[in-house]
Amino acid sequence: MELFSDQPSDEGLPGAERRRVMIAVMLATTMAVFDGTIVNVALPQISVALNASAGDAIWVANGYLLAVAMTLAMFASLSSRVGFRAQFSAGLALFTLASLGCALSSSISMLIGMRVLQGVGGAAMLSIAPAIHRTVFPNRLLGRILGLNAVLVAASTAIGPALGGTLLAVLGWQWIFAINVPLGMGAVWLSMSAIPDTRKPAQGRFDTAGAILSAIAMGALIMAADACAGLAEKGHVQDAALTAGAYGLAALIAGIAFVRGQRRAADPLLPLAMFASGRFSLAALTSLASFVGQGIAFVALPFLFQNAYGYSAFQSAALFTPWPIGIVLVASTAGRLADRHSPAILSTLGLALFAVGLALLALLPDQGQAWDIAWRTLVCGMGFGFFQSPNNREMLSNVARQYNGHASGVLAIMRTFGQCLGAALLGVVLAVSTASALAHGDAQMNAAEDAQAIRLALWVAVAAIVMAAGVSYKRIGKARSAAL
Repeated sequence: MELFSDQPSDEGLPGAERRRVMIAVMLATTMAVFDGTIVNVALPQISVALNASAGDAIWVANGYLLAVAMTLAMFASLSSRVGFRAQFSAGLALFTLASLGCALSSSISMLIGMRVLQGVGGAAMLSIAPAIHRTVFPNRLLGRILGLNAVLVAASTAIGPALGGTLLAVLGWQWIFAINVPLGMGAVWLSMSAIPDTRKPAQGRFDTAGAILSAIAMGALIMAADACAGLAEKGHVQDAALTAGAYGLAALIAGIAFVRGQRRAADPLLPLAMFASGRFSLAALTSLASFVGQGIAFVALPFLFQNAYGYSAFQSAALFTPWPIGIVLVASTAGRLADRHSPAILSTLGLALFAVGLALLALLPDQGQAWDIAWRTLVCGMGFGFFQSPNNREMLSNVARQYNGHASGVLAIMRTFGQCLGAALLGVVLAVSTASALAHGDAQMNAAEDAQAIRLALWVAVAAIVMAAGVSYKRIGKARSAAL
């Protein structure tokens, strides 16, 4: 396999050693992705089994996301001090032990606590996974391995709901967590023996103030997005808006203080010198805008399928499956092409196709048929898959190797920040639509009004992707200038 072939000028590890690292990282990634998709399917059963309200059960999912968001930047910075091997292995071990704790939970509070620990372990792993790939693979193969990783994530996303449904039906909700234990034990052993030690001498004290401020900013952002998602609930619009505004203000203040602190810190949590590379900065902005569009679509489409078209939750999940299938079909090819051709051009073409796919979904007829929804969703997945691998390669290959861990963290932060902002924008659109319906004397929105509101949100997503494509297009000139 070409991924494990060697050439005299190759950086990183020899082919056989790269294989073992790739297996360890991808096994951990698969566990984390499966866990996220399966948990959402299991929430109703968990709620009944642990005698918890639906609101409490939602925090089984939100607690994990909150922990990941609040610790991403910290772990991206710590990796240069403790090394990729130690951090990845420790994060994977914590994730595995917390999975066992989740399986043994006897109350909803214990389960949420274990999920928070899972999130901390997941952040320690996922914040540096792309950086590990760049460290062990030569630059000529970076696009291929990132494309293969995108295929793995998409395939896991597609298979996750079906696997979760099978485990729930046959064994019970505890097994969606217990299945991680044997897999995690094997992955910990492999990561400790295969991933290289990359520790470097610390230049100063750890940026504790930066870590605290980044945690507050990202945590408040998640809470603001969660409050925005509840804006459309009848009778709670004003309270939800005030809550979202308070959290949003806290996130803004902490974010500004964080940036100012990074300029003065001797060893900053997130070195601003990385952003001196125009191609890296534009790739990061492109990623942010693209995940805003994706975040809107991921939350909006289930509403469209279930509330407007009347499909069941299972049917809604099936209708969404063509999206990850589209990514699987093209991501690996896009990664290979990015090693030979301009990633900026490939990313821009992928975003253009993604925008077309979202526009096609926004133009769905009032009675959407399954086949009509499926092919439009497939176009979205193919567009996103063709964009993601080249864009990730552009980000990672345009910073100095000393910033590998930090760049990997920026990639994860852009994804999390973008998806949260997308969810918040969707909440605002639904709140405005609900307020309009109430103003016209409707007790609640009917199916047609639901569909109209979701279509408006999808057009907002299209605008975000068009913006991302515009930013991506600007990189093409920079890439050509650099080649001259």
